Amino acid sequence: MNDRLLRACRLEPVDATPVWFMRQAGRSFAAYRRLRERYGILELAKTPELCAEVTLMPVRELGVDGAVLFADIMLPLEPMGVALRIEPEVGPIIERPIRSRADVTALRPFDPLGVSFTLEAIRVVRQQLAGSAGVIGFSGAPFTLACYLIEGRPSRDFAVAKAFMYREPDAWHDLMRRLSDMVVAYLQAQVDAGADVVQLFDSWVGGLGPVDYAAYAAPHVRSIFDRLGDVPAIHFGTGTASLLEAMASAGGRVIGLDHRVSLADAWRRVGGDRGVQGNLDAARLLAGWDATREGALRVLDEAAGRPGHVFNLGHGVLPDTDTDLLRRLVDLVHDETARSAAVARALR
Repeated sequence: MNDRLLRACRLEPVDATPVWFMRQAGRSFAAYRRLRERYGILELAKTPELCAEVTLMPVRELGVDGAVLFADIMLPLEPMGVALRIEPEVGPIIERPIRSRADVTALRPFDPLGVSFTLEAIRVVRQQLAGSAGVIGFSGAPFTLACYLIEGRPSRDFAVAKAFMYREPDAWHDLMRRLSDMVVAYLQAQVDAGADVVQLFDSWVGGLGPVDYAAYAAPHVRSIFDRLGDVPAIHFGTGTASLLEAMASAGGRVIGLDHRVSLADAWRRVGGDRGVQGNLDAARLLAGWDATREGALRVLDEAAGRPGHVFNLGHGVLPDTDTDLLRRLVDLVHDETARSAAVARALR
C-alpha cells in the first residue's frame, strides 16, 4: 500500500518523499484532450466514471503518490443556488454576482447530496486505485470563493470583492460563515466517501495584507480546520509570503507554498510542527529537463530530509507541459529521497 502522502501529512517517516501536482489531472495529457473534444469540463466533472478516468490518468502515467479529484472549486456553490458556467481560457463566470446583503441571505444551505457525482467519483477512484496512491479531495477556501461570487469572474486585483468586504463587513462575514459551513460539510463528505487527504485552496488570498487577513479571512479558515479535527489537511495559497505565519495559525497540518518563497525559510516561519508542500516553479518544466532537475534538487536540498515534505509545484501544471518531463520529475524525487532515507535508516 502506498501511504506516503498520508504519512507525510502526519509528519511520519516515509521511504521516499511523496509527489503530486496540482492540476495534474487534465490538459497536459493527450487522452484528456481527446475527452475534451467530446465533453465539456463540467460534464466531465459531473459524470463519475469520466471524472474517475481523468483523476486516475496521472497515477497510471506518472506514478504520483496522490490522485487529486478532477473537479472545479465552484461546483459546491451550485447546490447553494449559484448559477455559473466555465468559459475556456477564462474560468468560472457567475451569472448573478453578489452585490448586497440580500444576495448573501438568498444563498441556500449546502447539502452534500447536491454534489453526489463528486462523492461517487471518489468512491470509484478509491476502488480502482486499490491502495496504489492516496486520494486527495479539495475545496476552495471562503475568501477565494467569495471573490468569485462577488467579482463574477476571475480578477487581477479583486477590487470589487474587497470594496464589498470593507463597505459591508456584516454581510461579508455572513457570506464567509455560509461558505465555511459549506466547505466543512463538503470536505467531510469527501473524507466519508474515501478521500485520504484534503486541500483547502485559497488561490486569491494573496490579495490581502496581514491585517486584513486576520480580520476578514483567518477566523473563518480557522473554524474550518477546527471542525475538520484530525482530517489530514493541506492549507494552500498563492502570493502568501506575508501571510505564512497567519495561515499556519489558522490551521492545516501541511502549509502549501508557491514558488515565490524559499521552502527552507518558509518552513522555519510556519514552525516545526507543520509539514510543507511545494514548491517548484511550473515554468521550469517548460524550459526542459536541465532546468527542471536543477529546481527540483534545490527544493529537495531545502527540505533536507525533514519529515512532512510533500513535493509539488508552486501552483498548477501548465497546459503545454511535457508529460514525459513530469514522469522523469516524479522518478527523480522518489529516487533521490529514497536514497537519503535509506542512508538515514542505516545511520540510526
